[in-house]
Amino acid sequence: MSDLIMIRPHCRESEKTKRLSSILDFSLEGYTYDTISTVEEFRELKNNKILFAISLGESGINLELYGLIKMIRLNRSCFEGCVGGIIIDGKSELFTKSVGRELAFSANLAGCTFPGKPLVEGTASLDNFYIVAKLLDVDPLEAYMHSGRVLAEHIMGFDPPKKKKPKILALHASHYRKSNTLELWNLVKKHLDNCEITEISLRNGTILDCIGCPYKTCRYFGESASCIYGGVIVDQVYPTIIDCDALVMICPNYNDAISANLAAFINRLTALLKYSKFYNKYLFSLIVSGYSGSDIVAQQLISGLNMNKTFILPSRFAMMETANSPGSVLKLEGIEMRVKDFAENIMNHICGE
Repeated sequence: MSDLIMIRPHCRESEKTKRLSSILDFSLEGYTYDTISTVEEFRELKNNKILFAISLGESGINLELYGLIKMIRLNRSCFEGCVGGIIIDGKSELFTKSVGRELAFSANLAGCTFPGKPLVEGTASLDNFYIVAKLLDVDPLEAYMHSGRVLAEHIMGFDPPKKKKPKILALHASHYRKSNTLELWNLVKKHLDNCEITEISLRNGTILDCIGCPYKTCRYFGESASCIYGGVIVDQVYPTIIDCDALVMICPNYNDAISANLAAFINRLTALLKYSKFYNKYLFSLIVSGYSGSDIVAQQLISGLNMNKTFILPSRFAMMETANSPGSVLKLEGIEMRVKDFAENIMNHICGE
């Protein structure tokens, strides 16, 4: 049996695939793998290690990829028990991240778990590897190859952490009397037995967003689990993040985006990464949209907290509902069963000996 399955959608312009082939040769050296390149070859891949490897032209579109995404979305169990990662090689400075997070979202709905930092993306110029190359004292292409190898090792060595009595941090910035998302969370947490739950509201008080301090300044404060701005993020959120086993983001859809205070929280985590990585912490979310767009919010969380801030993205990480007037989420048909299933999914991921 092969070590992993590589899903590499066929690219009709073979000249554009050469750099990705070099990255994959280096990243997968010593591993055995089977390759799926077309929709016709796709099948259920339960309990496998998966590497998605995508070539994008200047348009950012790989036609075979979208055929595969269609198959994934129509089979919500095809990646049950799988652990995955993504390498995307582009021919422009755009589209690699948006395609990556859309693919991760679709695969996650179908049962795939992604370890922290599961996306390696190469833009046309490889300028996105400037910092990594500087830290490793290599050129950008070597940094790209190194990152691909590290990703392969993370996929193959992923060991999901379990706790007897896991600690959950729930973050929100919602109004207690009007929020459908908080109502949904109140239903979910009733089923989270034997968990230590902490809730923090970022609604009140001034939550200053990150303004991109110089690296040395951010590192100086981050190494002591602090930030130059202080406030509730440093005093309450940082210590609880360090201590928790799972983060639950309670996110109403505001104009197809998470709220400003929650976005500021994600940005401010950059400093804390200098003190502690989050590869052993899970990310979950409750998302309620008044009309549509829950998938957009979910993808923001994937790129912000899983791809950038290293939280584990467990399979089916988000519960997404549509409800408009206050309290209407409680009246949705079948809501109690979906709540119970989502809470059970959380417990299955984080609880154990």
